[in-house]
Amino acid sequence: MSFRPTRRAFVASAGITSAMFLTGASAQTTWKAKQYVNQPTSNPLFKALEATWNAVRDETNGRLDVTVYPQNNGVAGSDPAVLKLLQAGEVEFFALMGGLLSAAVPVMDVQGLPFAFRNPAQVYRVDNGPLGRYLDKECAAKGIHRMKHGLFENGFRQMNMRDKEIRTVDDVAGLKIRVPDGEMFRDFFKTMGAEPLSLNINQLYAALKEGRVDGQENPLVVAETNKLYEVTKFVSTTNHMWSGFNMIANQKFWNGLPRDIRRIVEKHVAINVDKQRKATDELNVSLETTLVKDRGMTINKADASTFRAKLKGDFYPRWKKQIGTKAWTLLEKEVGKLG
Repeated sequence: MSFRPTRRAFVASAGITSAMFLTGASAQTTWKAKQYVNQPTSNPLFKALEATWNAVRDETNGRLDVTVYPQNNGVAGSDPAVLKLLQAGEVEFFALMGGLLSAAVPVMDVQGLPFAFRNPAQVYRVDNGPLGRYLDKECAAKGIHRMKHGLFENGFRQMNMRDKEIRTVDDVAGLKIRVPDGEMFRDFFKTMGAEPLSLNINQLYAALKEGRVDGQENPLVVAETNKLYEVTKFVSTTNHMWSGFNMIANQKFWNGLPRDIRRIVEKHVAINVDKQRKATDELNVSLETTLVKDRGMTINKADASTFRAKLKGDFYPRWKKQIGTKAWTLLEKEVGKLG
C-alpha cells in the first residue's frame, strides 16, 4: 500500500523532533529518526542498516533511535520522492545510488559511469580518496551529509530478460529495458540502441510480469531479493555499470546531533558497510549458480566489448561535461582514461 506523505504527517510522526526526559535532576535529549531504503527486508542492505541502528541505539542508551523502513515505506514516487523528503528534513537518513542522488547533486553520476571500474575494490579505493571527499563537499552544498566509509555494495549490473538471451549489444536493439529514474541510465541504453523506460523499483516486478518491459538491468542480488526470477528467464552478464548505495543524512539533522553520537553512528556505519560489502559480493557470486539450479534461469556471458564499442562516440565527452572536469580528472587518475 502506498501513500503520499506530507510535511505535516512526517513532523507529526516525531521523526525529526527530539524529546526531553528527566532522570533525577538531569535532563537528557533523545532523537527519533527514520532511515529509508528501497530494498526489501531480505536484501543484505536492509539487514546491514538494521544492524547499524540497533548498535547505535544500544551504545547511545537510546539517545538516538532510528527506525529502518524497507521499500521506502511505500512512499509514492519512491527514491526521487524520498530524496526530496530528505532534503526537506522530513526523512533523516537514506541509502541511495549515485545515479539517483545525481538528481540533487549532478556529480554523483560519476559513481555509475559505464565500464569505468574493473572491480569493487577499485570503487572503494576511489571513494576513500580525493574523489570521495569532493563528492562529500558537493553533497554538503545541497544540504546532504554523505558519510565517509558509508558506501554500501550492490554489485555490477547485468542484463535480466523475460524471454531473450543477450549475447552482443545488437541483441538489445529496440528492446524496452527498465532502468532507474536517472539520466545516465537512460542515455546509456539509448546509446546501446534500446528503448529505456524509467520505473521505480516498486513497479518493476509488475512491469516485467505484464510484459510492459522486455527486461531490466541490476546486480543479481536485486533479481534474487525482489523475486524477479519469477518473471524473467535469462541473465546475461555484462558488468556494464557498478552500483552501490550512499549512506546520506539530512545535513541540518546530522549537524544537530552531539559529536559523540555522530562518532558512534560513523563507527557502526563503517563496521556494517564492511560486513555488507562482503555479504553482497558473496551473494552475487553464489547467485550465478543458485539462479540456475534453484530458480530455473539461464545465465550466459555477453560480449561486453560490443557494448563498450558503442561508447566510442560522444558518450564520454557528453558526460564529462555533465559531471564536471574536476571529478572526471580525479576519477581518471585512479581508473585510467575513459573513452
